Amino acid sequence: MTNLEQALLDLVTPLVEDKAALSIKSLPTLDGKEVILMVYAKSEDIARLIGRQGSMATALRQVMSIPARLEDKKIVIKFEDY
Repeated sequence: MTNLEQALLDLVTPLVEDKAALSIKSLPTLDGKEVILMVYAKSEDIARLIGRQGSMATALRQVMSIPARLEDKKIVIKFEDY
């Protein structure tokens, strides 16, 4: 697990109810400067992580942009349910 995956996992773990169903995967990209992180959880937890009008997802992306900048990368976070 990369540093960015671990940082995102540390942020979202307290926000979900079913912690066993939570997983984060990093997807390969053609551009070496970009990182795509996929957050997988149950649909109720995904709704909680996205928030009303995407407010929680926006906040998570803003917070995660800090460690991404330290590694000189652009981060993309996507949410998927089981």
